[in-house]
Amino acid sequence: MAKWHAYGRCKNRLSKDIGKISSANVQRKMTDHTVSVAKFLEKKGLIDISLAISGLGFKKSKRWSNELGIKNFNLQGRGCLGEKMRRQILINKKISFAKKRNIIFIGTDLPDICHMDLLNTITKLKNNDLILGPSNDGGYWLIAFSERLLSNYLYLPFINIKWGGENVLKQTIKNFSSMDLKHEFLHKKIDIDTINDIEKRE
Repeated sequence: MAKWHAYGRCKNRLSKDIGKISSANVQRKMTDHTVSVAKFLEKKGLIDISLAISGLGFKKSKRWSNELGIKNFNLQGRGCLGEKMRRQILINKKISFAKKRNIIFIGTDLPDICHMDLLNTITKLKNNDLILGPSNDGGYWLIAFSERLLSNYLYLPFINIKWGGENVLKQTIKNFSSMDLKHEFLHKKIDIDTINDIEKRE
C-alpha cells in the first residue's frame, strides 16, 4: 500500500515539524526502501508484488510502477483503509489462489522493515490464519491472511473498526475471538507519522 510522495499531500503531521519538502522526501525514501525489500524476495520466487497506489491517476500510477520495477499495480480507490484492503484482496486473489499463496499487506512507513520480516510472516502463515505486526499507534504495520481465511472469512478483519484510531489492532483481534482461527504476532515497530516517531527510534 503506497501513497505518492506529493508535496503537501503526504505525511501531513510530519510536515508540520520538518516542512513539506522534507516530509515528501522521507515518504519517497521509505517507499523506495520497502519496494527494494519486497523485490529481493520476489526475485527469489517467494512472493509476487502488487502495488496499491493512492494519490495518482491510472496513467501516472503505471509510470511510477514501471520506474519502481513493479509489474502489477492497482489504484487503492475510495473508502477507509479496510475498504481499500478488501478491494485489493478481491482484485488480487485470483492470482494468489492460482499459485496457492496467501496475501500480505505492508505499508511504506517503516524505514527498518527487512526481508526477514516478510520471511517470518510466510513461515508463520503455515500454521496460522492471520499474522499481525503491531505498531506503536495501536494499529499494525503488517497484516497477512491465509488462503483459508480469504476463502471463508474475508469479512472478519474489516468489520466494526474505527480506522485510524488507537484500537485498530485490538478490534481486529476481537473480530477473530469467536472463530476457530489462529493468529500470531510479529514484533512491534514504529510507523513514521510524526517527528516524535523518528525520535523514538533514535
